Amino acid sequence: MGEVELTTVALMALAGFVAGWIDAVVGGGGLVQIPALLLGFPGATPAQVLATNKVGSVAGTVASATTYWRRVRPDLRTALPMAAVAYVGAIGGAFIGLNIPKAAFNPIILVMLIAVGAYTLFKPSLGTSTALRWDGTRHTATAMLVGFVIGIYDGALGPGTGSFMVFALVGLMGYAFLEASAKAKIANFATNLGALTVFVPGGHVMWKVGAVMAAANLLGGYVGARTAVSRGSGFVRVVFVVVVAAFIVRIGGQVLGVW
Repeated sequence: MGEVELTTVALMALAGFVAGWIDAVVGGGGLVQIPALLLGFPGATPAQVLATNKVGSVAGTVASATTYWRRVRPDLRTALPMAAVAYVGAIGGAFIGLNIPKAAFNPIILVMLIAVGAYTLFKPSLGTSTALRWDGTRHTATAMLVGFVIGIYDGALGPGTGSFMVFALVGLMGYAFLEASAKAKIANFATNLGALTVFVPGGHVMWKVGAVMAAANLLGGYVGARTAVSRGSGFVRVVFVVVVAAFIVRIGGQVLGVW
């Protein structure tokens, strides 16, 4: 294996670990992995990039979802229905993603990130404790709607999915950041699996690259989930704001042509 190949493998492994850690804490690891794949494999098609990113991400979400389940014990009566419809949404989104230019999404993602970041930053009490706005059937139905809509987005494009899901659970439904991250990881695993249901039979996955990213993502997801659980909702909120700000700078620069 030549020097360039070794460098590329190292980049993929580093990106996978960092993405797994970020995904486990607040979501949004795709905004690390996808640029790394584009840099390392400029000749890859958009479908190959998205599919290989999902292989890495699904491994990380397994590790983080399992860790959260053991340590936080999120209510599965909400998490499982949300994950089920998120899976269906991601399948539909993946078919959309095969037929649309990815550049069209950057302005939309940027506006969403600015709104999410500003709302979180200027409302310090947001997500410090759980104060659910609804219960019973309405609560479950709202969670399922969140899962389905964000599942479509994740299948079609993906970057920032976990962050948007965490924010929806916190800002819309009233969860604390830690519990929201736990539920989001279960649903995010389902969306990754749903997208792969389309991408794998289509032959879009670069399996050797995906295996490297999956192993690194698995480790990053485990470390990230343990860090979030030990530090609590306050730590998750701070990381959330920092990560969203970084994403705004990165995507904003792309939209404005800075890089």
